[in-house]
Amino acid sequence: MKILQIIQLVIAVSLMAVILLQNRGSGLAGIFGGSGGVFRTKRGIEKTLFTATIILSILFLAVSLFIFIY
Repeated sequence: MKILQIIQLVIAVSLMAVILLQNRGSGLAGIFGGSGGVFRTKRGIEKTLFTATIILSILFLAVSLFIFIY
């Protein structure tokens, strides 16, 4: 059980790091409608961080549920 908690801690720290590394493209312009209306696709490191965020969040949820059940 202790190993699962360590894994959960490592995933949580990694998830926080990946979320903090993501770029906030529009900033405050999106609040006031100044986004420009240009559609952007994610490329390169931005896409990698996005997919890493999804994978780490699913892993974190799975480990949390497994710890809760057992």
